[in-house]
Amino acid sequence: MVFAFPLWGIGGLLLLAGCGGATAEQTASDKTVVEVKVETVHVQSVAQIQEYTGDIIPYSKNMIASQTAMRIEKIHVEVGDYVKAGQLLVKMEESAYLQAKLQLENLKTDYSRSDALYQTGGVSKQVIDQLKTQLDVTKESVDNLYKNTYLLSPIAGIITARMFDDGDMTGGQPILQVQQLKPVKIKLNIQEQFFSAIKPGMPAAIKLDVLPGKEFQGKVHLVYPTVDAVSHTVTTEIVWNNDKLELRPGMFSRVALNFGTESRVVVPDKAIIKQPGTDDRYAYVLQNGQTVNYTKVELGQRLGDRYEVLSGLSDGDRVVVAGISKLINGTEVRVMN
Repeated sequence: MVFAFPLWGIGGLLLLAGCGGATAEQTASDKTVVEVKVETVHVQSVAQIQEYTGDIIPYSKNMIASQTAMRIEKIHVEVGDYVKAGQLLVKMEESAYLQAKLQLENLKTDYSRSDALYQTGGVSKQVIDQLKTQLDVTKESVDNLYKNTYLLSPIAGIITARMFDDGDMTGGQPILQVQQLKPVKIKLNIQEQFFSAIKPGMPAAIKLDVLPGKEFQGKVHLVYPTVDAVSHTVTTEIVWNNDKLELRPGMFSRVALNFGTESRVVVPDKAIIKQPGTDDRYAYVLQNGQTVNYTKVELGQRLGDRYEVLSGLSDGDRVVVAGISKLINGTEVRVMN
């Protein structure tokens, strides 16, 4: 018996068969292999040179003022003047001091007379003790008045500010500012991982953007005894003798400290990928010679066209350095020679 099928039915079957074959071929072509170049990373001895930034500050700074409200008789210096320790900077109105000094001289005379009488029994010990106490108190008062009438510089330095003129009433406010600029200091915040390594006397290389090509050899002067709980850094002071006054307060500086050497994996910068929207860094690591693993890495200092790796990679790992843009985690790859 012969069966007849409608032509449209046969055509439909052929069409379905054709569609099924195309889908299989497309699935096979989707499994692509990306060609990449890789480089093997190794452990190297890396100098632990860390660079920090900070502003130049004076070694010490003093505000020159009288403790009491007095009139200024004469300011003997001007902004920019270099002064010595103990040099007279300001003379205040001296009438109160001169009067107190005269009173002191009278008390000294009275005490000398009374002491002579005491030696012969003319006055009691109580009287002489009272005079001695009065004399000591007056002498201390006169000394204090002298210090507040003749204002001396406590340090050798440069006058950096002047707030009053001759004849002004100060109200006990600062008249001058003097800064010690020989030496100068730089305050840095050092990571807590170096807390045990940084020591007073350690060399510090100082560079300034305003003096290109020059390097000044300072040293660590002071390491604070505690670590900041928020920033996890320790404050450290660097000093430079500044004999030629090349470094001035407010200048921006870069300071390099050498903490010795460490054995670290070193990776080409071409292998490092920055995760968008974060500060995280990644690299594609070849697994079993066939696929890649998207691996997070922690970087240290930059070494030319390479990076020091603190964590994430091991000695002998093979990282992708070309063909990265076509990769995702787990992509099958073929390594090009």
